[in-house]
Amino acid sequence: MSDPLPLLDLTYRADLGILVGRWDHQPDPGGLPADEQLATGTRAANSRFWLQDIRRRTLNDPAITAWLLAVYLSDMARCLGPRPCVAYLTSPDLHQAIREAPGSVGAYEDRSFAVASFGDEGAAVTWLHAQQRSQDMVAAPPLGEAR
Repeated sequence: MSDPLPLLDLTYRADLGILVGRWDHQPDPGGLPADEQLATGTRAANSRFWLQDIRRRTLNDPAITAWLLAVYLSDMARCLGPRPCVAYLTSPDLHQAIREAPGSVGAYEDRSFAVASFGDEGAAVTWLHAQQRSQDMVAAPPLGEAR
């Protein structure tokens, strides 16, 4: 019997300063073995800016979403420093389902992380770059002061 396809392919794009995760298929809602792979890859790349391509996923499991937004991303914020930012690249149907779900990702804007979903990869990367610039400006000292 052949090995199943890997669930998650992680690549750090140093030219963009973004960790890209491409999900190959819909994960089993009973558990996400890729969560530790994502955490390990994130720490190795020391990246707070993630593009998660979930276009091959067919649904957004409410239990996984609740855990991800209430526990996992908060834990990553403590490990990585200020405000990890995650851009989810979704199919049109999944994007609509996420936007219409109770407690959609917009409800988490005041958290220690930022999350947004997109139907276009260019828009997702543009948003991540804007997050990088805004965090650089917050971290930068006033003109004339040394770091």
